[in-house]
Amino acid sequence: MRKLILILMLCVACASLSAAPKSIYDFNLKTIDGQPTSLKAYHGKVVLLVNVASKCGFTPQYAGLEALYEKYKDKGLVIVGVPANNFAQQEPGTDAEIKKFCSNKYNVTFPMMSKVSVLGDDKTPLYVFLTAKDTDPKFSGDIQWNFTKFLFDRNGNPIARFEPNVTPDSTEVTAAIESALGK
Repeated sequence: MRKLILILMLCVACASLSAAPKSIYDFNLKTIDGQPTSLKAYHGKVVLLVNVASKCGFTPQYAGLEALYEKYKDKGLVIVGVPANNFAQQEPGTDAEIKKFCSNKYNVTFPMMSKVSVLGDDKTPLYVFLTAKDTDPKFSGDIQWNFTKFLFDRNGNPIARFEPNVTPDSTEVTAAIESALGK
C-alpha cells in the first residue's frame, strides 16, 4: 500500500512539472475586445510584447511600435500591446477607452490585449513567467515602468528585453528584430 501511495504521489508531482509553462505559447489572455486568445496563435512569428499605458511620458512610443509593426509584419513580426495600470495609474481607462485612444491617437493596428497587472500580488501569470528568475533567468526582474519590451523568437523563447527608455525605432530594437526575423 505504501508503494502504491508513493507511486501515486510521484505521478502527481511529474504531472504538475510537465504542466509548467515553457514559453509564451503556454499562456492565454483576453483581447482588448474581451475574447479569449492563446499566445499559441503567434507560433512561428517573432513577437514583441509590450506593457503599455495611455497617460505616460512613454505613450508616444505607440507611434514607433505601429511603424515597426507596419514595416515588419509581412516578414513575421507581431507586436502585442498589454495595457497595465501598475505605474502611477497611467492606464486608468476601460478596455473600450484604451482601444479608442490607441485607434484615434496612434492608429494602432497591432493586437492589443485586455488590461492586466504586470507587477504586485495580482500580477498576471504571463508576467510572473517573464519576470521570475527560475523561468526567465536571462531577462528576469520586475517590470520597472510602462513600455518594457520583451522580444521572442519564432518558437516563443525570449531573446531580448528592452527597458522603457529604449525606443521602438532604436538601432538596438530594430537590429534584434531583424536578426530574429532572419532566422
